Amino acid sequence: MSSVQETTLEINLASLTHNYTYLKKQVQPGVKLLAVVKASAYGNSAAQLALHLEKIGVDYLAVAYSSEGVALREAGVQTPILVFHPQPINFEEIIAYNLEPSLYSLRILSLFTTLAIQNQLTGYPVHLKFNTGINRIGFAASEIDEVITALKETETLKVLSVFSHLAASEDLKENSYTLKQINLFKTIASNIAKGIGYQPILHQANTSGILNYPEAHFDMVRTGIGLYGFGNESKFDKNLKPIASLKSIISQIHSLQPGDSLGYNRGFVATKLTRSATIPIGHADGIGRIYGHKKGYVIINEQRAYILGIVCMDMIMVDVTEIDCQEGDEVVIFDESYPANTLAEHAGTISYELITSMSSRIKRIFVEK
Repeated sequence: MSSVQETTLEINLASLTHNYTYLKKQVQPGVKLLAVVKASAYGNSAAQLALHLEKIGVDYLAVAYSSEGVALREAGVQTPILVFHPQPINFEEIIAYNLEPSLYSLRILSLFTTLAIQNQLTGYPVHLKFNTGINRIGFAASEIDEVITALKETETLKVLSVFSHLAASEDLKENSYTLKQINLFKTIASNIAKGIGYQPILHQANTSGILNYPEAHFDMVRTGIGLYGFGNESKFDKNLKPIASLKSIISQIHSLQPGDSLGYNRGFVATKLTRSATIPIGHADGIGRIYGHKKGYVIINEQRAYILGIVCMDMIMVDVTEIDCQEGDEVVIFDESYPANTLAEHAGTISYELITSMSSRIKRIFVEK
């Protein structure tokens, strides 16, 4: 029988510590480390992981939106929290919960400055995001003078950091593009520091930037996927430990005769005697429909059992014709031995998409071993 009795995501805090320690060793002493815990810490559990990271000494945390930062503060997290993509409607709660916004456009800079003045704030911590080539959000290099002018007109804001984002640091075929981004960022950072009269923290490297581009480490590095056990390249994956194991059980086994169908729209029709096992996890839990029709699989008694037909909202059915198993047996969707990136790549996607899709209704347990 299975050691789990229902679909469960087991999160190993010792593995998180291992990954944090490994990544810290890749940078020079004194370089700060920012842990990205947006999207429920990449599908795990942001509050528990943030509190653990705080305990082991992380310098900064980052989330995508203010609501994520509020949840961390309400859970007791005290570490500084950078909000990557704040919206004006949330500026009041950002201030109320002592969150630090990324200011990424002249409009956002103006609106936050106005609110800070209205609240009679002095030296409120903010971060300036510059676009060096990923072309999502960020000030343009051509806007530096306007940014400096706006900042010098008031003492309400204090620039704690200037940062940017590498577009392709995991792809060494794009080395020249990445180096171009790094050099542009150096120029931007130098001009900003001269203009405002003091030196903010500089950061540009994400996980692959940490591992591939030491010249982009600057004063602080950011890591998300690396903390959770993936280095975007096999040579780095071996040094990291996936922190999450997703397991379930076999609810029921069916025997299908030739011509019998299975699931919605008769997504699988047996051409020979087939045994199928039903697992209580589906696309509402994060196992998307892309994994259907044998593009995805689970592990039962150390063998791959491919998903048959269409992934249902709450269930998948897998082929166990050649697997010795019974109802109640354990099913591994991914763990350290059968990592999420391998399953994701088999279906034509990436580890990020799979692990961040884990539903809140999946039971989570935390271990440290």
